[in-house]
Amino acid sequence: MFDAQPLTENCCAAQRKASHACIGVSPFNSYFTTKRLVALADWALSRFDSCHFFVPDTVAAYTLEALGYPPDRARHKAQRQGQYVHNKITTALRTLSVDDPTRLILGMARLDGNPRYRELLDHAHGLFADDPIFQQACLDAAHWVLDRKLPPDTPPSQEQLHLAVRYFLAELPLFVDSGRIAQSGPSVFVYHHPVDFLERLYRNELPWSPVPGQGFLVVQERESAGPRHGARQTSEAEI
Repeated sequence: MFDAQPLTENCCAAQRKASHACIGVSPFNSYFTTKRLVALADWALSRFDSCHFFVPDTVAAYTLEALGYPPDRARHKAQRQGQYVHNKITTALRTLSVDDPTRLILGMARLDGNPRYRELLDHAHGLFADDPIFQQACLDAAHWVLDRKLPPDTPPSQEQLHLAVRYFLAELPLFVDSGRIAQSGPSVFVYHHPVDFLERLYRNELPWSPVPGQGFLVVQERESAGPRHGARQTSEAEI
């Protein structure tokens, strides 16, 4: 069983009205076992009219490049891991007798052909290039991710940050409007950890805000869920 906590006050109303859930699944994160994916899918399908799983698969190569992987090797490793995650989600959904489970998985190949996703991605890149406040907030998020993966007392360089931030920018459209991207009704994005950047985003403290009705839920298993405040962090591997 899971507990679902709105990320901010603005997300409370969104939670009540949402008919769709978009569950984020990070590559290279052992948290997302097949058993847990079954439980998450069962939870979402019992509470919302529809749900999708978002897998930022191929863009995980940006984080790997920032950590020193050659581009070709980073792409290969990200693609292989992405397929592994897709397979686990497919297995989980089949366990619940979901017909054609691949239709509920939003990987980057599928999103690249999605007009709403492309529109929002272009806007994210434009803001990153033109707005210093937004740019710094995104780089701070990338810094947190890299800081956990680099040797102790080795801060990421500016070059590493600008490589890694492309992964975060690729995710942002789903946080802003997962409902229209998934061609569904009002939506909440679901993840198991709060993130500082997203708290600011959903409090309308940044130059970009989610569309009306878009929310974010921190969904944790009851036995492992602790106090949300003070637990601001991303996944073990990536945002």
